[in-house]
Amino acid sequence: MTKRLLLKTLRLMGADPVDVLIEGGRITRIAGEIPAQDGDTVEQCAGAIALPGLVDAHAHLDKTLWGMPWHPHAQGKSLQQMIDTERSLRHELDMDAARQSARQVTLALSKGTTAIRSHVDIDTDHGLKMFEGVAETRARFADVMQIEIVAFPQSGMMIRPGTVELMDQALRDGADIVGGLDPCGIDRDPKGQLDAIFGLAEKHGKPVDIHLHEAGELGAFSLDMILDRTQALAMQGKVTVSHAFCLGMNDTARVNAQLDRIAALGVSLATTAPASRPVPSVAACRERGIAICAGNDGIRDTWTPYGNACMLERAMLVGLRNNFRADVEVAWALDTCTTDGARVMELDGYGLEVGCRADLVLVEVPALSEAVTQRPARRLVISGGQIVARDGETLGPWQSA
Repeated sequence: MTKRLLLKTLRLMGADPVDVLIEGGRITRIAGEIPAQDGDTVEQCAGAIALPGLVDAHAHLDKTLWGMPWHPHAQGKSLQQMIDTERSLRHELDMDAARQSARQVTLALSKGTTAIRSHVDIDTDHGLKMFEGVAETRARFADVMQIEIVAFPQSGMMIRPGTVELMDQALRDGADIVGGLDPCGIDRDPKGQLDAIFGLAEKHGKPVDIHLHEAGELGAFSLDMILDRTQALAMQGKVTVSHAFCLGMNDTARVNAQLDRIAALGVSLATTAPASRPVPSVAACRERGIAICAGNDGIRDTWTPYGNACMLERAMLVGLRNNFRADVEVAWALDTCTTDGARVMELDGYGLEVGCRADLVLVEVPALSEAVTQRPARRLVISGGQIVARDGETLGPWQSA
């Protein structure tokens, strides 16, 4: 029988201190005082704040160079230049997808992340190699990290014949979600790409998550086409639009109309809160009940030297990008990295209540907002009822090479 794990004197989301009992990977009791039994594993939490497991709802596990020798970043800044540079460098660098994705998952666990949605490149240069590597990592860490794989046509679909067939195969082999990318800007064939994406989704019964970097009216046009297909195919609640920079444009009436339609169709949004691009307003999404989640995007890869897998840092960036200052607003930023991420990923039993999956992150700060503003080392990380990290270090079997 698995030992019970008893957490003593912790503050769930900053509330009054309680004890929490974990059995069989679930929270089974929360009370002011829970006596220990023989054989219990007892953790004295000394009033630390407990957060639910952090959710990285927009990642690229196959791309990271974490743990490899430093690679200078000298590529151009346009989207197409970065795509082409990465595809070329995959042939030159030892970017083994299984090893590198495992390194990022190990790092993410140490930072308190317990669920990741990862877009994984599918292209005619590398076939299913990256998908197979990340799928290996998904299986290896299945007990402690919930990983969703998006079959992602990074280099385009219609401009690279054979990609749709590779996407189809990845979905047959266990990819969870159909991805897409800039129907106008990359493929220059929005109808063709979106027909292919939604056709694969309908064929396999899978949700959709589309990168939409296209800004302004061009992005709004693509977004309208995505929403049209969502409505026509009755895919309410099954579509996510990532980045959606067009929703940060200055045409307020146009943006509000699209947000209203997004809300009506149950479409969700994902943001990385970049400093260099317009972004959807988190407050405007919350007003309409739109799920807007956050993700780290790329971490130290051929696209960017930045990133450390910390979703509390990402919550801080969301807060800064949205000019959130009041405690309640900082909590909204944290929601994008917790409850809204779980809502988008449809995580079963997410939260800090009896019956929920036991994913908890303990931080030693006086107030909830300080978890975001100060981002202290995670005192304890529990995933699926198992202690996986302590004092910022991943433990035992969850360490990777």
